[in-house]
Amino acid sequence: MTTPTGTADDSAELLPIATGARTRAALRTLISPDRGRAILGLGVLVGATAVGLLVQPLLGRIVDIVADGRPADALTLPVVLLLAVAVVQGLTTTLGLTQIARLGETVLARLRERFVERALRLPADRLERAGAGDLTARVTGDVARVAEAVRSALPEMARSVLAILLTLGAMALLDVRFLLAALLAVPVQALTARWYVRRATTVYADQRVANGAQQQQLLETIGGAVTVRGHRLEEQHTEKTAARSRRAVDLTMRSVHLVLGFYARLHIAEYIGLAAVLVTGFFLVRDGSVSIGTATAAALYFHSLFGPVNAALVLLDDAQSAAAGLARLVGVTDLEESAVRLPHQRTGSTSEAAVTVDAVSHAYGPGRTVLHEVSLTLRAGEHVALVGTSGAGKSTLARLVAGVQQPTGGTVTVAASTEEPVGASGPAGPAGAPSGSGAPSAPSAPSAPGAPNTPTPPAPSVVLVTQEVHVFTGTLAEDLRLARPGATDDDLRTALATVHALEWAEALPDGLATVVGEGGHRLDPARAQQLALARLVLADPPVAVLDEATAEAGSAGARTLERSAESALSGRTALVVAHRLTQAVAADRIVVLEAGRVVESGTHDELRTADGPYAVLWHAWSGSRAAPHL
Repeated sequence: MTTPTGTADDSAELLPIATGARTRAALRTLISPDRGRAILGLGVLVGATAVGLLVQPLLGRIVDIVADGRPADALTLPVVLLLAVAVVQGLTTTLGLTQIARLGETVLARLRERFVERALRLPADRLERAGAGDLTARVTGDVARVAEAVRSALPEMARSVLAILLTLGAMALLDVRFLLAALLAVPVQALTARWYVRRATTVYADQRVANGAQQQQLLETIGGAVTVRGHRLEEQHTEKTAARSRRAVDLTMRSVHLVLGFYARLHIAEYIGLAAVLVTGFFLVRDGSVSIGTATAAALYFHSLFGPVNAALVLLDDAQSAAAGLARLVGVTDLEESAVRLPHQRTGSTSEAAVTVDAVSHAYGPGRTVLHEVSLTLRAGEHVALVGTSGAGKSTLARLVAGVQQPTGGTVTVAASTEEPVGASGPAGPAGAPSGSGAPSAPSAPSAPGAPNTPTPPAPSVVLVTQEVHVFTGTLAEDLRLARPGATDDDLRTALATVHALEWAEALPDGLATVVGEGGHRLDPARAQQLALARLVLADPPVAVLDEATAEAGSAGARTLERSAESALSGRTALVVAHRLTQAVAADRIVVLEAGRVVESGTHDELRTADGPYAVLWHAWSGSRAAPHL
């Protein structure tokens, strides 16, 4: 269960945050596979702590020996035992902390994997509503805080709690009155912890949200810098950024004041406890109930509690911060299956229809409906072009067919392929490649060049390629293998040749081994788009969706990209959002959208002479240029 989605402003609908109960349940689930390691680590730490508790009685023994005036050689045994205790405690503590640290890293890795898996499968419109800043803050800040807690706070907290419990038990063994005196500090410490936790949970949760809102504003301002300057909006955006930064700073200062008050209360508790133990020891020694050494051991026991008690309570600061971050991560990993599995995108039985869109509607919010009960059928092997003015709903329909977004009404059915695509190791998988990537799934570890035995994930049913292409950092071969990890170098060259990109790819400084992406060899928009189309060829889906995939190229490269797209789509069912009407001319059928509705459907010749919306678009587009040869 998650709490209602929070908002950083009036327009953002942030991703959910898990409740405390759900976060604890998720943590138990994450730890469950490594229960044995957890028990071993805690068991060894218990032994290490118990051995360490022998130090105070041995020091008390030394005090008694000195107080009684015994010979110096009587100190030999206690001193040797102290050295033995130090060695044994050091070794067992190291072993126990190592096991706890390994447990924490394993759980953290498992959490990261689940988070990334769910985040990559979230519908695009859900991420758009939340804003990039919210997801970025969770991936960076929240993961970092949880990681820091796992690596430092978790082992220290485990050792501190064990030390507190066993030390209190040891004080009771000396004399229960020492324990009762020490417990006088507990009410102050408990009230301090309660005071802190009740305030810290809200402060740190608000701080995470404020940081996400701040990052979102920075991303929008920097990403749209050209537009901001063009419309003279610098002052407005600066003020928005400053306001969100001030909010984040204010919450940070609240947390600092909270921590200072926390420490002040802890010092009061220490004074009360130590004073009570010393006074108790004075009266017990005076009455002959205990020796000076025993009283010394009791005082040393309580003094040794300063470290673990303060550490445990101070770690509440890290724990609260990490808990707030963990709740935000679990909020994403715990999203309902319906939010990530795209229930309207279904695989149907093999039939003549490769894709069936049945009465599909879609809205981006109340009053923002962009598609109205659209029905469309794509026959196997058919190429259909979507045409319409800007805002007609073309890209939305393409994303729904690809499975990147969920329709708010109706269904999209993709028929099962009749044969296994080249390079696939199983049946067609779920639709919805990352927008513009031409890849069927999240990036995986690249295979060694020319290694055909690398396991290949199931091929996708549908792959989407858009004009927003991302070139992943790595070699060109690794980038291509995102679509098919087991592809050989010959497979890569074949795919590049299919989209007419092999010549320039082999002309790169290191050929397929050339590093591309950020910090590497820069690919211009046309070549980046050919790279995405080559990934499409490698993924080899039965259905491909191109959303203005040739729009980024200039006029000089437009025809080259159109030839690349035609080759990549050969033998597939295709839905193409036409940026240029030359793409529509080459399609088997043209579907015209207007205000979110299908208003025309037919071939180019049929629609051009029908005196309808397509004829208007065609004449407007071709009026200033020579019409292509038909």
